[in-house]
Amino acid sequence: MWNKPARRGSGVRSAPLLALALLPLALLGACREQVEELSPFPEPQRPVAPIVSSRYLNEDARDSIGEFETVIRLAEIRAGMSVADIGAGEGYYTVRLSPMVGREGRVLAEDIVPATIQELARRVQRERLDNVALKLGLPNDPQLPDASFDRVLMIHMYHEIARPSEFLWHLHDDLTRDGSIIVVDADRPTDRHGTPPRLLVCEFNAVGFELTLFDRLPDTESYFAAFAPRGPKPAPEEIHTCPA
Repeated sequence: MWNKPARRGSGVRSAPLLALALLPLALLGACREQVEELSPFPEPQRPVAPIVSSRYLNEDARDSIGEFETVIRLAEIRAGMSVADIGAGEGYYTVRLSPMVGREGRVLAEDIVPATIQELARRVQRERLDNVALKLGLPNDPQLPDASFDRVLMIHMYHEIARPSEFLWHLHDDLTRDGSIIVVDADRPTDRHGTPPRLLVCEFNAVGFELTLFDRLPDTESYFAAFAPRGPKPAPEEIHTCPA
């Protein structure tokens, strides 16, 4: 589905093969704890919001303010692109991206909650979205295939990432040559399920990204921010932390 295979031995699986991705979950929790203990990446100097739901707002409410249309226009997403929807949840963006990128495009929906991925798989199958694949990621690494995505979307979930520098460090390799990461979040503290723009830009800069576009979304307290790599990524021990 993507030209380059997934790194670190992880595959990209379509919805019918999802069961194969969810077998070793008991061992996965222990592996995550060990990775966190040995991680060379810095601890963030700000609170991390808990994952309280796979739903941000109901879909009718989001449609009524034109969130999706505005984000897609600012992100310049078009037919034929490969797009990753990180923290896809119930699939609000995933199911709308599928017809937009068309038969020549691809959408990868990623989440770290097995039950959420299973439910989204049922929706993808029910709506016959043949250009959508699903991925169970790790809290600090979405486990995406390298050099594969024109756009990576992180919608109302950035404040839930425990180690943002590690997460972004892995994403750095997943973009195509002209690819970018799109963040939509609320302009409020991270412990209130948002990310102040100043903090967001600092954390992206620390891992080798630059802000290419920033805009406020209409009728909400949310904003749109696009980032692109600005050269090679730093070594983990060279990454500085950002004050909250």
